[in-house]
Amino acid sequence: MSGIAPTATPVLPIRGRLRPVGLGDVRITGGFWAERQSVNAVASLPHVEHWLEREGWIRNFDLAARGDLAGERRGREFADSEVYKFLEALAWEIGRGGDPGLEARFRSVVRRVATAQEPDGYLNTRFGRRGQAPRWSDLAWGHELYCVGHLLQAAVARARTRPGADDGLVEVARRAADNVCETFGPDGVTGLCGHPEIETALVEFARVTGDDRYLAQAALFVDRRGHGLLGDVEFGREYFQDERPVRAATVLRGHAVRANYLAAGAVDVAVELKDAALLEAVRTQWRATVARRTYVTGGQGSRHQDEAFGDDWVLPADRAYSETCAGIGSVMLAWRLLLADGDARYADLIERTLFNVVATSSSTDGRAFFYTNTLHRREIGSVPDADRPSLRAAASLRAPWFEVSCCPTNVARTLASLAAYVATADDEGLQVHQYLPGTIAHRLADGPDLRVTVLTGYPDDGVVRVRVDSDDDRPWSLSVRVPGWATRGATLTVDADTRPVGPGMVTERRVWRRGDEVVLRLPMAPRFTYPDPRIDAVRGCVAVERGPVVLALESVDVPGVGTVDEFRVDTRHPPRVVDGRVTVRCRRVRPREDEWPYRGTPAPPDPVDADLDEVALVEYHAWANRGPSTMRVWLPTTD
Repeated sequence: MSGIAPTATPVLPIRGRLRPVGLGDVRITGGFWAERQSVNAVASLPHVEHWLEREGWIRNFDLAARGDLAGERRGREFADSEVYKFLEALAWEIGRGGDPGLEARFRSVVRRVATAQEPDGYLNTRFGRRGQAPRWSDLAWGHELYCVGHLLQAAVARARTRPGADDGLVEVARRAADNVCETFGPDGVTGLCGHPEIETALVEFARVTGDDRYLAQAALFVDRRGHGLLGDVEFGREYFQDERPVRAATVLRGHAVRANYLAAGAVDVAVELKDAALLEAVRTQWRATVARRTYVTGGQGSRHQDEAFGDDWVLPADRAYSETCAGIGSVMLAWRLLLADGDARYADLIERTLFNVVATSSSTDGRAFFYTNTLHRREIGSVPDADRPSLRAAASLRAPWFEVSCCPTNVARTLASLAAYVATADDEGLQVHQYLPGTIAHRLADGPDLRVTVLTGYPDDGVVRVRVDSDDDRPWSLSVRVPGWATRGATLTVDADTRPVGPGMVTERRVWRRGDEVVLRLPMAPRFTYPDPRIDAVRGCVAVERGPVVLALESVDVPGVGTVDEFRVDTRHPPRVVDGRVTVRCRRVRPREDEWPYRGTPAPPDPVDADLDEVALVEYHAWANRGPSTMRVWLPTTD
C-alpha cells in the first residue's frame, strides 16, 4: 500500500474496475446539490455543533480528561461517534471550501477529544473509567468499536483533505486503531462489535497509513461475524447479522444500518485481498435486497421495533422506517460495488437514494431532520419541541435533534463529501455518474489531462451537456449514465449525430477538442410507477415519478380536505406538468362509517365525486416543509 492518498474521497480502493475522482477534482457549482451543500455548511454544521455542546456530548471528553465522568456523562453509549462524524463533516467541508473559521473549530474539538485518550490508545467516554463498566464489557450493545470506527473515518477525511496537518487527529486515530488490533487481533479477544462500522474504517485507515495490520483486523472482524459471538437477543441474531457468515448470506437482513455497513466493509476487505468469493456474496445480497426489500424512494428498513429489513415484499408505506442512516449506508455500499464492478445499476440506486432519502431528511433551512422517512402519513403531525431532543422515531415532522442523533451528523458528512460520488475514471477515460452543474478534472496515468464542464438543470430538466475543456492528440473515453428509469426516449448527441440510448453507461471514444460536447437528453415527463403485485401493502396503488424524483400528495395542496387518503387517482389520465407542478387527475371518496368494518359480501363502492380534480403533487424530498400535513406516495386508483 502507498502512503497518505492524494485523492480526497471517503473510499479509495487499491484496485477495481473504476477509480474515484475526489473532492479536489470535482467542483459542484450550482443547482440542487450546490444549494444543499451551502445550507449544510452555513446552517447544518453550526446547528449540529450547537446541539453537541448543548447536550454535553463534546463536554464528555473534557470530563474524561479531568477524571470527572462518573455521574456526569451525558448522552447514549454511542454519543462519542456523533462528535467524530461532526469532525469528519468539518474535514470534508474544509477540504471543499477552506474556510478558516471551520478550521479553527475543527482544531478546537480535536484538542478536546485528544485529551481524553488513554496512554495505551483506548478512547471512549462511556466505558473504562472510575464508576463505569469495564472496557469492552458490552460488545453487543456498547458501540465501543463503532465509535472507534467513526474516529478513524474522521481521521481519513482529514488526512486526505489536509495531508500532514499538525492538529494530531491522525495520530489519535492511529493509537486507537493500534489498541483495537492489540485487543482483538488473532491472539486477543475473539469478539466483534454489535454495530458494524469498524470494518470499513479499518480498511480505509489502512489505505491512508499503509499499515496492513488494520486491513487484517478488518478481515478478521468480517470473518467472525455470523458465528453467534454476540449471543441471542429478542430480535434474533440476524439483528446483528450474526446468525450466518457474510459469505453464506443471500440478502441483507436485520438492522438495516448495521447490514449496509457490514456489507460495505466486506466489499472493502474483498477488494483489498482479491477475495472474489466474498465480493460475489455481497453482490448477491445487494441484488436480492434491491429487488425485494427496498422502497421506491431507495429507502430500506420496514420494521420499527428493530429498525430492520422485513421479509421479502414486506414494504408497508405507512410503517416505512426507512432510516436516513440506512439510506446513507446503502449509498456507501452501492458506491463500493460501483467502483469494483462499474455496473451503472449501482449508480442508479445511489441517485434514487440521494434525491429521495438523503435530501428528504433535512429541512430547507438545514436545522431539522427526519430520522425515519415514512411514505404515508395518515394523521397531521405535531410540531416537535424546538428546545428538547425528540425520540428517534417519534417526531411526526422534522426535529432539530434526537436523543439518538446519528442521522443529522450522517447527513452532514455525506453532503460535505458529495462531490466524491459524482465521477470515476479508468485507464481509458472519465465516467460521469451523477448529474449536477460543475467541473471534473483528472489526469490519466501516462495519458492526457482530462477536464470537462457539466451544464444542466437536472433534475428539473433532462438536458445534460458535458463540455470538453482540454485538448490532447490522444483518444480517450467519455462515458455518461443513462438512468434505469429512462427506459425509452433518451438520446445522445455528439457533434451533429443524435441516436437513441438505453439504460446503462454510454461511451464515446475519440480525440476530443476543447469545446466538444456530449449532450444527453433524458425523458422528464412525469410517469406512473406500479408496484410488484407481491407487495401486498400497496397493491392497487400507483406512485408518480419525474426523472429520479419521487412525488407525493400532501394535504397542504388540497385545502379543505382533512386527509389525502380520500383521493383516488384516475390512471386513464397520465400525470402532467401544469405551471411547473406535476399534477394528477383524482376523484374524492366519501367513505362510509359502519359499526363493524367487515361484512359477508363485498362492500359496495364508496361514493365518489363525479368530477375529476386536478391535484398538484410535491417532490417527496420537499414534503413537510410547509407545516403539519398528511401525505402519501402510493396513491390508490379508481380502477
